[in-house]
Amino acid sequence: MAAAAAASSAMEKKAGGGGVLMRRYEMGRLLGQGTFAKVFYARNLGTGQSVAIKVIDKEKVLRVGMIEQIKREISVMRLVRHPNVVQLYEVMASKTKIYFAMEYVRGGELFSKIARGRLKEDVARRYFQQLISAVDFCHSRGVYHRDLKPENLLLDENGDLKVTDFGLSALADTRRRDGLLHTTCGTPAYVAPEVITKHGYDGSKADIWSCGVILFVLLAGFLPFRDSNLIEMYRRIAKADFRCPNWFPSEVRKLISRLLDPNPSSRITIPKLLESPWFKKGFKPVVADQDSYRVPADVDAAFAGATTPGKPTSLNAFDIISLSRGFNLSGLFEGCGQTAAPEARFTTQKPAAAIVSRLEEIAETGSFSVRKKDGKVNLQGKKEGRKGQLGIGAEIFEVTPSFHVVEVKKTAGDTLEYQQFCNQGLKPSLQDIIWTWQQGEEQQNFSGKFSGEFSVSSTTAGTSPPIAAPSG
Repeated sequence: MAAAAAASSAMEKKAGGGGVLMRRYEMGRLLGQGTFAKVFYARNLGTGQSVAIKVIDKEKVLRVGMIEQIKREISVMRLVRHPNVVQLYEVMASKTKIYFAMEYVRGGELFSKIARGRLKEDVARRYFQQLISAVDFCHSRGVYHRDLKPENLLLDENGDLKVTDFGLSALADTRRRDGLLHTTCGTPAYVAPEVITKHGYDGSKADIWSCGVILFVLLAGFLPFRDSNLIEMYRRIAKADFRCPNWFPSEVRKLISRLLDPNPSSRITIPKLLESPWFKKGFKPVVADQDSYRVPADVDAAFAGATTPGKPTSLNAFDIISLSRGFNLSGLFEGCGQTAAPEARFTTQKPAAAIVSRLEEIAETGSFSVRKKDGKVNLQGKKEGRKGQLGIGAEIFEVTPSFHVVEVKKTAGDTLEYQQFCNQGLKPSLQDIIWTWQQGEEQQNFSGKFSGEFSVSSTTAGTSPPIAAPSG
């Protein structure tokens, strides 16, 4: 057993630098890397075919709770076999790594091409036609991409477009009873307005909006919604507040206005788009293979023996904005607000374990019992107060691995007693680990402290990183 483990470890070390992976792939140069994965060029020893091998670190994805996202990506890529979608050939796993053998696309990102300047109308139309062809097929298989942008569109050696990165995608069967998706995710400059409201959205209509932003960028060389302040940019998106450059033909202006319709009910659909005279010019429909690749159906096998440790909920930019009533974007759409329950928030640079440990200490000295689960700590008073026993819930949200937001709420008992506990017991006991503390009206400025952390370029087609939240 020890010898087998050592052999596996040696194989993994070699896999990134000219070694042979699973006796099937000769590994080559590094093509790119992210927080949780590296991508290498490789050659199939049996066929000589060039492939890209995505190497995912199991420990890292386990630690941040991304197992379900990786499983979903595998499931989705099995469903979408189309000439304009990057193909997944095989999934392999060792004790510490997961390997995706994928189609090798030589031409790089479409974003790099746009960064050199806007494209000619015919070139932009061809890429847009291929994008819509791929997205239409994905939707027909019940797959919604949810992070369409030029960085996720690759070009092959023939100049054909390939959609990639289905890490934030959703399947139709993850919709709730209302038939909508509810996860707020995507890349800020490309996200549809209804996604921001957090009230549910149609995945196909949200993807169409993103395609509209991409078409604008292809023809203009810059984003339609540009503001250095993320919240102001969302306000522009909510109103579809953009202007087409004067070099856009009139039929393009009309088409983009229908793609970037802030009302999803009246936004153009793909069947209607396919009838557009501008879109139809030179369009050559492609025939997709309706069968899935022979990728192992049991995606759980790649995570055999893995267990997910309890961890705080991830907090993204959309959530940070919604923490403040003053910046609640739902008012832009509905014009209504709600009275919040008594609560306080604090930020800290301490790890989640240290925060939980400190709350336990406070509970012990303050005559509270403690219950913990998935980043939540519930304190239940042992003494009877004016309105029964005081109950307090503390939920820890991860902004980054080294930065957390803790939301404290009264769950039972008297509000005055809760406020006294916060001011005289909780806050003083946490003083040495608190970075900022907001309570009551102070919270209206809470998200403003973070606006600089999530700013976007106001002059180019560049974007902020995608914002992700777990589940559908």
